[in-house]
Amino acid sequence: MPDPVKVLATIRQAARIFREAPGRTGSEILLTDAEDVIVVGDLHGNVPALVKVLEYARLDEHKKRHLVLQELIHGPRMYANDGGDKSHQLVDLVCALKCQYARRVHVILGNHELSEITGRAIAKHGTPLNALYHIGVRTAFGDASQEICEAYRELFLTYPLAVRTENRVMMVHSAPESHWLDQFQPEILQSTHWTDQDMARGGSVYGLTWGRDNQQATIDRFLQMVDTDWLITGHQPCDDGFMIPNNNQIIIDGTDPLPTFLHFSATTPNNMEILKAGINVLRIGL
Repeated sequence: MPDPVKVLATIRQAARIFREAPGRTGSEILLTDAEDVIVVGDLHGNVPALVKVLEYARLDEHKKRHLVLQELIHGPRMYANDGGDKSHQLVDLVCALKCQYARRVHVILGNHELSEITGRAIAKHGTPLNALYHIGVRTAFGDASQEICEAYRELFLTYPLAVRTENRVMMVHSAPESHWLDQFQPEILQSTHWTDQDMARGGSVYGLTWGRDNQQATIDRFLQMVDTDWLITGHQPCDDGFMIPNNNQIIIDGTDPLPTFLHFSATTPNNMEILKAGINVLRIGL
């Protein structure tokens, strides 16, 4: 069993660092010191994929390279004997990374973290993901599991909604659907507090974590609202590890069998061909 005292200390230290990140204004981070960025698709507990990405990233050698992650929890890797979901292990790993590379490791809020914040359950194919996640934490930490889960929840509240670069690339979990854009408030990106209404269906935080509308007109309108040119998102499963559904958006998926990341310059002008050339598809099985 991991030492819950040490794990709690790391989670809480990571949460403080997330909250105090350089370049952070409200719920958005502007990477003013980045030369290049590696952004990973939804991981859902995929520790082997993150290990491969870290081998590629060589953060110790590249002092101005930033790593952006998303959707760490609720995955298919399970403890034996109905012991629940092991995806909390990825959260623990990322907290340690955040403490080591405080300025350069980021996690953007996804709908699964939002579900833990709000207590709104998510199921896939009839599988209760939140319940399995909490069972997994209890398997790992025993009597300390409730305190650990609350520390995770407080951590998720420190995640930014978006990370963007000075060359006008925005990384966000998803874009609001067209019927949500009328009530979408771009000011949420500058806010340090999310209300229950913001996080409810159709609210601004909800829209940035649950949308699946990739129509060009919807994305054009959203890009204008948030003043950016290029959108890198996750949230949607991709058979090939990634999708390019319109002229301004790349969707990446960090789950098996083809976990994917995108590596791009944070300083030079971009176009879709340049961004597409930075897509890297891994091949890692369960």
